[in-house]
Amino acid sequence: MLLASEGAEVGCLDVDRVGLSETVETIRAEGGGAMSQHCDVSGATSVEAAMEAVQEAYGVPWVVCNVAGVGGFAHSESAQVDQWERVLSVNLTGTFLVARAGLSRWCADERLKGGALNRGARRRAAPEDRLRRPVVVNVASTAGLMGQPYSAAYAASKGGVAALTKALAVEYLEWGFRINAVAPGGVETPMISSFAFPEDASMPLCERMMSPFGFTKPESVAGAIAYMASDDADYMTGSILAFDAGLTA
Repeated sequence: MLLASEGAEVGCLDVDRVGLSETVETIRAEGGGAMSQHCDVSGATSVEAAMEAVQEAYGVPWVVCNVAGVGGFAHSESAQVDQWERVLSVNLTGTFLVARAGLSRWCADERLKGGALNRGARRRAAPEDRLRRPVVVNVASTAGLMGQPYSAAYAASKGGVAALTKALAVEYLEWGFRINAVAPGGVETPMISSFAFPEDASMPLCERMMSPFGFTKPESVAGAIAYMASDDADYMTGSILAFDAGLTA
């Protein structure tokens, strides 16, 4: 919603049809442009169909944000394989598939071939000929940057998102594409309210993932995402921005 309030036309993708509809209605009620498209990010076919729908509505998106995620707490020795696979498929594979959908379109754009957006060429170009650099912003987590108990699948997936972000940033440096990630600590969302520690969890271990600052607001994380997507961050790529009230300091 923040990007829409700043003038972006937003293609909203979600597996939750009700939440998706509510988000789009809110954006439109506030005067923003938005469209909805059902999408399961863990499926390549679903992602490609969703990106095609967004492209048809608004053209090729210049900013792609990966915010879908699932998780939960469990003792690793008794964790179910299907739950492990679900978390990895949404959080990590989904991030790759959505990023790939954007990258494939940008690489096919004749204006961007041969690194047309490198800093020198961009500065020399006339203002009307300058293109914004395409941007991917991923959502990682402090769980992927530090040890966190009872969340092996989630931590592995978010650590993978951080590594994927850096790998893509380096691979597409010569194209001029920017790929970054924000790594929040606890965020006040319906998802986190559904998490519950195992009944016999060690409280000293659980306290490792808590800050005296408490949880942050989704709007604050959105501000970090908007910054990384903006021209103000045009020198920023391959960065993992810890947004965590000192948890990883």
